[in-house]
Amino acid sequence: MTEARWQIWLGAVRVRTLPAAVAPVLVGSALAWHDGRFQSIVALLCLGFALLIQVGTNFANDYFDFIKGADTAARVGPRRAVAAGLVAPAVMRRAMAGTFAAAFLLGLGLIHWGGPWLLAIGVVSIASGIAYTGGPWPLAYHGLGDIFVFVFFGLVAVTATYYVQAGRVSADAIGWAVPIGLLAANILLVNNYRDTATDAAAGKRTLVVRLGRRFARIQFGCSLAVAFLMPLALWPRGYSAAILLPLSLVPLAWRQARRLRQAANPPELIRLLGDAGKLLALYSLLLAVGLVY
Repeated sequence: MTEARWQIWLGAVRVRTLPAAVAPVLVGSALAWHDGRFQSIVALLCLGFALLIQVGTNFANDYFDFIKGADTAARVGPRRAVAAGLVAPAVMRRAMAGTFAAAFLLGLGLIHWGGPWLLAIGVVSIASGIAYTGGPWPLAYHGLGDIFVFVFFGLVAVTATYYVQAGRVSADAIGWAVPIGLLAANILLVNNYRDTATDAAAGKRTLVVRLGRRFARIQFGCSLAVAFLMPLALWPRGYSAAILLPLSLVPLAWRQARRLRQAANPPELIRLLGDAGKLLALYSLLLAVGLVY
């Protein structure tokens, strides 16, 4: 049976990666609520912009990894639309451009609250989404993908969401951005861990390819440890005990670290990839509840 076009494009969107876009907006907005600065319209604009940037980056990754030979019919991970021959490269390139253009236009609406400097953040975010796998010096091909995710889906997204509502960037906003960025980077780490062999063959020098799987397992565990220590570190800064709710996920995080160590085949890592996204979603949701209460 022929697959419907909407199903093909839904796959290209990569729904499992979307928690990385939602989580920082949720946390930044919850912190704004805690400080009496929450603005619903602004929060929705931030969410829309973040989702479009994530989807545009996914489309760019689909297109550029095919062009550069990192995605082929031999890939072991989830299907990629261009590599599988389901979407023509030119069509995916136009979808990427259209999605980033929509993000830019939506982001213009935030200038009313955050000022013209947000234009620079929007342009840099879009340029980085393209440069992640495209351009003359793609970040992901030089081992900088993890840093890109930590910075843009952690530090930038949380603090910018907070700023446009509160009118300032606080130390706490930066602090709460750290665990979100680390957990988002862990999603990428699992993806790259699975694709180590094919990435190395294509010259895609991810951090896992450069430093090895043992280092990746240490990085994954350290990111989890820091993420779950942050509520304890920031709790004395005037928050209620509800801020410790994310700690209820420690057993889940421990199991994920153990699964990464024991993973023997790509299907196990594909399942772990989805579960790493769920961990980020649950952590950000519980953290948001703790910030609100």
